[in-house]
Amino acid sequence: MTQETAFLQKSPDAGDEHVPARKVFVKTYGCQMNVYDSDRMSDALSRDGYVATDVLEDADFVLLNTCHIREKAAEKVYSELGRLRELKKAKASEGREMVIGVAGCVAQAEGNEILRRAPAVDLVIGPQTYHRLPEALKRARCGERVVETDYAIEDKFEHLPAPDKAKTRARGVTAFLTVQEGCDKFCTFCVVPYTRGAEVSRPVAQILADAEKLVDGGVREITLLGQNVNAWHGTGPDGRDWGLGDLLRRLGEVDGLARLRYTTSHPRDMDESLIEAHRSMAKLMPYLHLPVQSGSDRILKAMNRRHTTAEYLALVERIRTAQPDLALSGDFIVGFPGETEEDFEDTMRLVEAVGYAQAFSFKYSSRPGTPGADLKDHVPEDVKAKRLERLQTLLVNQQRDFAADCVGREIDLLLEKPGRLPGQLVGRSPWLQPVNVDAKRSQIGDIIKVRITKAGPNSLFAEVIE
Repeated sequence: MTQETAFLQKSPDAGDEHVPARKVFVKTYGCQMNVYDSDRMSDALSRDGYVATDVLEDADFVLLNTCHIREKAAEKVYSELGRLRELKKAKASEGREMVIGVAGCVAQAEGNEILRRAPAVDLVIGPQTYHRLPEALKRARCGERVVETDYAIEDKFEHLPAPDKAKTRARGVTAFLTVQEGCDKFCTFCVVPYTRGAEVSRPVAQILADAEKLVDGGVREITLLGQNVNAWHGTGPDGRDWGLGDLLRRLGEVDGLARLRYTTSHPRDMDESLIEAHRSMAKLMPYLHLPVQSGSDRILKAMNRRHTTAEYLALVERIRTAQPDLALSGDFIVGFPGETEEDFEDTMRLVEAVGYAQAFSFKYSSRPGTPGADLKDHVPEDVKAKRLERLQTLLVNQQRDFAADCVGREIDLLLEKPGRLPGQLVGRSPWLQPVNVDAKRSQIGDIIKVRITKAGPNSLFAEVIE
């Protein structure tokens, strides 16, 4: 996934209307966390006087906010930087400046190597130092090649600007809100502990303040984000140690906030308080992303997941007992080193047993610096490809079955944005599926009652219930 982010504001050092303001173009790769980070960096830069563009060629500053999860992520970034180098040369020949920056997890993992391999890059900044971006950019514009990848001692969220009301309205009626960062689980296939650092939870007061500002800007639905979001903990106003369930209940009291979601969860951090929130909170949507990665206990142990298949299945049963309407999503990796055909069949059996409304599946690819990179007995690529095809066929069929079961149901639909056809709006079902319905543009932000009439390949269709 990539997303291009642009933002507009008059530059304070533009002097007067005859001096063109500097423009910035942000391109975001990867997860929702990166989308959130890009928004916050955009807010910080606009406060520092940068002007927006959604046209790459017009930009004085281009920032790539990168992701390191997928295969060959770093090489894709270098390929993009090669194209930007040519654009930078062309602009320089016209006497125009263009600063190039790399942010995100590839920046954290590669650091100075980016400056060595891509001389056109002026600035490299990691996920824990985003709050230093405006100052780092000033240094880069003065000719310094800047690398900011040391883990910040200070709390970066205290230094980033709060969500801006005007920009929040422009971004829509749903929003992401990071409440937890980093990971202490050290799954052997994953780079997150090395690029995002140890698990850190934001304070309750800080989260509530941001949530209230988002709602004040017109947001109706907030998705709480974290690498292990259900590991979030903090001291509540009552002096007790709160978990994510407590935080969700408190956020549910924010006037004007209609819906809550959270992602991504780890099975080991799914406690009874959080399960109870799914039972008792109408504002908490009946959707849960709960990755398992494999259905083989032997492979789960090699992955250092620290749970078994039986424990995962028992947890799913407990959650579904609390919220029978739950749609479950998951992540799967096929072809982890040492995976046999029987191990893969165990994964297929687990998928059959659970029944997923949505899932993401990938072939294993080695990440330098992770324990998995040193494992032997790698599975041949053609075997991984065949297994992935079989797994995805099963998962797609389950997703279609779930969508078909929605036909005829009456649901509350939050209208989010215009659809592809005139007179059509798109919202999300409680189970996160896109839903198309005939409605007026002025109704964006409203929650209306609809009946699902048809299930398409990637979305649902509905009619308004008068």
